[in-house]
Amino acid sequence: MGLRLDGPVLEGSLVRLEPLDRRHAADLAAAAEEDRGSYAYTWVPGADEVGSYLDAQFGRAAEGRLAPYAQVAKASGRAVGATAFWDPRWWPDGRGPYAVEVGFTWLAASAQGTGINAEAKYLLFRHAFEVWGVERVDLKTDARNARSRAAIAAAGARFEGVLRNWSVSWAPGEDGRLRDSAMFSIVAEEWPECRERIEERLSRYRTSAGTGCP
Repeated sequence: MGLRLDGPVLEGSLVRLEPLDRRHAADLAAAAEEDRGSYAYTWVPGADEVGSYLDAQFGRAAEGRLAPYAQVAKASGRAVGATAFWDPRWWPDGRGPYAVEVGFTWLAASAQGTGINAEAKYLLFRHAFEVWGVERVDLKTDARNARSRAAIAAAGARFEGVLRNWSVSWAPGEDGRLRDSAMFSIVAEEWPECRERIEERLSRYRTSAGTGCP
């Protein structure tokens, strides 16, 4: 068995990130079908695809490539989306990852713009930098996905450029085609400033939601 990421529960004020499990299937099916208008460039299963989606994520986790999460809204207790640590790069001596990607992220339409995405990123970044001690967190998205690029930039990640034909396209009608990927990162030296920036954003969401800090 190779090196594997651990995926502990990460608790915030707005969202609780729980290791992805089949018990989340019904909630995720409902979440994915609310309004799919914002999913043009994102891999989001339909209600009838959630079983195979979970199988695929569990398979990646078993290979040590992924630590998948359900995003559970604290207000309702229901899973409203998913996210993951992905593609770890390990120190040669195996002491832990020196870099990891945050990806496979999607949210129900009703959860978008509520602060859940920002807090989920915050929890993942904080765990990666402050528990694992990584030197870098990667984020990437379809270069055409302006909404996703804006959200990544708002989280404090730095745009590094576009890599052409970098990964498989998830856009409808583009099966078998590759996409250009917009690449972003946060490195360890930037994390303190990035953390402060995200905490300031989250304080506004938490105030409007009537919650405290995690």
